[in-house]
Amino acid sequence: MRTSGVLMPISSLPSPYGIGTMGKDAKKFVDFLVKGGQTYWQILPICPTSYGDSPYQSFSSFAGNPYFIDLEHLCKEKLLTKAECESCDWGKNAQYVDYGTLYKSRYAILRKAYARFKKSVPDGFYKFCKKQKSWLDEYALFMAIKDANGGAAWSEWDEKLRRRDPHALKKARLDHAADIEFYKMLQYLFFKQWKQLKKYANDNGIRIIGDVPIYVAADSADVWANPSQFYLDEDLRPIEVAGCPPDAFTADGQLWGNPLFRWDVMKEDGYAWWTKRVKAMASLYDIIRIDHFRGFDSYYAIPAGEETAKNGTWKEGPGMDLFDTLEEKLGKLPIIVEDLGFLTPSVIKLVQDSGFPGMKVIQFAFDSREGSDYLPHTYDRNCVVYTGTHDNDSVMGWMETAPKKSVKFAREYLNLTEEEGYNWGMMRGAWSSVADMAIVPMQDIIGLGSESRINIPSTLGNNWTWRALPDEINGVLSKRLFMYTQMYGRVNEKYKKELAKKAKKKAKKQAEKKAAEKAAEKKAAAKNPAAKTTGKK
Repeated sequence: MRTSGVLMPISSLPSPYGIGTMGKDAKKFVDFLVKGGQTYWQILPICPTSYGDSPYQSFSSFAGNPYFIDLEHLCKEKLLTKAECESCDWGKNAQYVDYGTLYKSRYAILRKAYARFKKSVPDGFYKFCKKQKSWLDEYALFMAIKDANGGAAWSEWDEKLRRRDPHALKKARLDHAADIEFYKMLQYLFFKQWKQLKKYANDNGIRIIGDVPIYVAADSADVWANPSQFYLDEDLRPIEVAGCPPDAFTADGQLWGNPLFRWDVMKEDGYAWWTKRVKAMASLYDIIRIDHFRGFDSYYAIPAGEETAKNGTWKEGPGMDLFDTLEEKLGKLPIIVEDLGFLTPSVIKLVQDSGFPGMKVIQFAFDSREGSDYLPHTYDRNCVVYTGTHDNDSVMGWMETAPKKSVKFAREYLNLTEEEGYNWGMMRGAWSSVADMAIVPMQDIIGLGSESRINIPSTLGNNWTWRALPDEINGVLSKRLFMYTQMYGRVNEKYKKELAKKAKKKAKKQAEKKAAEKAAEKKAAAKNPAAKTTGKK
């Protein structure tokens, strides 16, 4: 089945309080997708962000981002007032998230919500805590201890807490009971709102594609609570860390710094941690996109302490053994894999053996530093094509910054014209391809330039900040989006049936109206025979 969707981070949605949330603007975006004939809404990871504000570096693989909790919902629930929300500083530019300001205002106002919440705790909260206990208890404790230590990484905590001494943990749970409950409340509110948003999307025929990073942050509840699962030394410090080797794009490579998995230990316990993680993500999303899939075949290990990624080595990953185990335990899962970049024969084989659709990025098709496997005429059906991802410039930005030779090739190959719009022409290239699924970033639909870029890999600062303005997501765009989606046979099946039903209903009404008019004419003619035509004289 041919389908299409839009890549739009929740953080990038419009809202009056500094960052996109799961409130009314999220539902308006679902309505936009429906009217545009789309089937999918792809988002970035929704976990709490840590240093650098990247959704790929989180304090937990299981928790939700408190920034996405909609404050207007909390006002309706009498946990906040509109005046309190409006009195906070949410930044001065509606087009960009000011994370420093957001951090101060958001947690301060959520503390006010907690003060009211604890006066009358709903039964649903206790049920939620019991159901999510396997990760929630550790996460809430982790965040409470972190706050008590001025936000310091767990590697800098007191030795007994670092090493999870049972007596030290018991004392921490007592000392920080209120803060622990606060963080549990945030998760309760997050997942309550997420469930409502996802239901609204699904009820309207929109399925959500969620992003799962392969690695977790060093400063996370995941590593602190499960140190044996990660490649740490006796002092619980990383021995080697994750990254990518130097290539045509980055001379020093990419030094991500995430601790590496102890795949040997994970195999022994039947990949219990990964099973738990994927099961949780499968309950959150309709489709899972796994980031950096090649790392499961072989991964790049960089000695801890290195300043660049130049001196790493490749090591063997778990391969199909992990995915066979996951399928055995969880059943067949709808998964998309990010298989971009230089792919060895063994990586290609892993993708093929898994049966999961890989990714194609049209911008890469015209870059002389990449191969031509990204040109639309080379695709097979079992893939997902993008004009660009969160790590790429927008189409309009790419047209301005890419080498002239690459831009010339794109213009000729896709027949790009200013009249149609370069952005629409490149999206047309995705939609018209044989790929079963086509996803385009919202920036490309709006037609924005480099100012809307989400992330520049291997850089810190000014990433993950772009937001759409309310009037940029409008009916004119949804109509044009629907036109192309219909043209290339990608209209949402549910919406297509609803349109057919509406058309049939409209045709029936018109037929009934016409029949009524004829009956009225016949009745009038019967009353006034003289009015009948008698033919030619």
